[in-house]
Amino acid sequence: MSQGKKIATRESYGRTLAELGKEHEDFLVLDADLAGSTKTAVFRKAFPERHINCGIAEQNMIGVAAGIAATGRVAFASSFAMFAAGRAYEQIRNSVGYPQLNVKIAATHGGISVGEDGATHQCNEDFALMRTIPGMVVMVPSDDVEAEAMVRAAYAHKGPVYMRFSRLATPVFNNPETYRFEIGKAITMREGKDVAIIAAGLPVASAMEAAEKLAAEGIEARVIDMHTIKPLNEEAVLRAAKEIGKIVTVEEHSVIGGLGSAVAEVLAEQCPAKLKRVGVYDRYTESGPAEALIHHYGLDGEGVYSAVKAFLA
Repeated sequence: MSQGKKIATRESYGRTLAELGKEHEDFLVLDADLAGSTKTAVFRKAFPERHINCGIAEQNMIGVAAGIAATGRVAFASSFAMFAAGRAYEQIRNSVGYPQLNVKIAATHGGISVGEDGATHQCNEDFALMRTIPGMVVMVPSDDVEAEAMVRAAYAHKGPVYMRFSRLATPVFNNPETYRFEIGKAITMREGKDVAIIAAGLPVASAMEAAEKLAAEGIEARVIDMHTIKPLNEEAVLRAAKEIGKIVTVEEHSVIGGLGSAVAEVLAEQCPAKLKRVGVYDRYTESGPAEALIHHYGLDGEGVYSAVKAFLA
C-alpha cells in the first residue's frame, strides 16, 4: 500500500465535531481536562458555549452527558480510552447503557500506539468492556476519511456509541469522493480466495500492506475493514468462512474480548473455520515509541504478513 499523508484520527474527530457544530445545534461536547489531546479544543474554539470541561472527573463527565441526553439532546463525551472505558465503566453501564441514552463516547489514546505513555495508559481492553454493554455500538476507524464518516454516523444514530481514535498519525488510504460508511457494514478493501484478513482500526493499513506482499508470492488475501466491532457484520464473516475457510483477525487490542473474539463467536456458532487471532496476548504492554511497539507486537505490515504465512503453513 502506498504511503501518502498521515493523520491521527483524533485530529479527524476534533475537526468533524467543529463541522457538525455548524450544521446542528442540538449537541454538546464534554471533556475531562484533555481538550488539547482529544482535539475537542477545535470545537471549543468555535462553540465555547457548547463545550463543557468537566475536569479530571471522567465518571462525573459521563453522568453529566447522561443528563444532557435525557433532555433530548446529544452529548459527545471525550477522554483517553483508559479513562473513558475503564474508569467510567459503571457510569456508562448504568447511566448511559441502561436507559439507552444518546451519548457518544469518544475515546482517544487507545491501544499500544499510545507509545511512551506506557502500560497504564495503553488501553487494550476497551472493546471488550464496551461490547458487554447491551445496545452499545462499538467502532474504530482505520483512517481520517473513515473517522469523519464515523463521527457523523454516530451523531445520527439513536443510542449509545463508543468510538476509539488514535494518537498516532496513520496513513489516509480511503477516497473521500467514493467512500461510504454504514454502522455495522464491513468494507471489503481487497478480494482474495486464499485467506481472509479481518482488521479494525490502525491494523487495516497493515493488512493491506501484508496483502500486497502476499500477492507478490501468489497468495490472494481478502482484506476486510471491520470498522464496527459491535454490531458485527456477521454476513461478511460467514461469507469469508464459506468461500475461503481461513481467517486471520488483526486488532490493536487484546485478543480476548475484542474483534478476534467476536469473529470466533460467529464462526463457532454458525460456520466453523480455521482462525488465527493477531493482537495482544493476555499481557500488559510496555512503554516505547509507538512504531516500535506496533512492530514488536506484530501489528505492522511485516508482522501481519508473517502471521498469515505461518497460519497458512
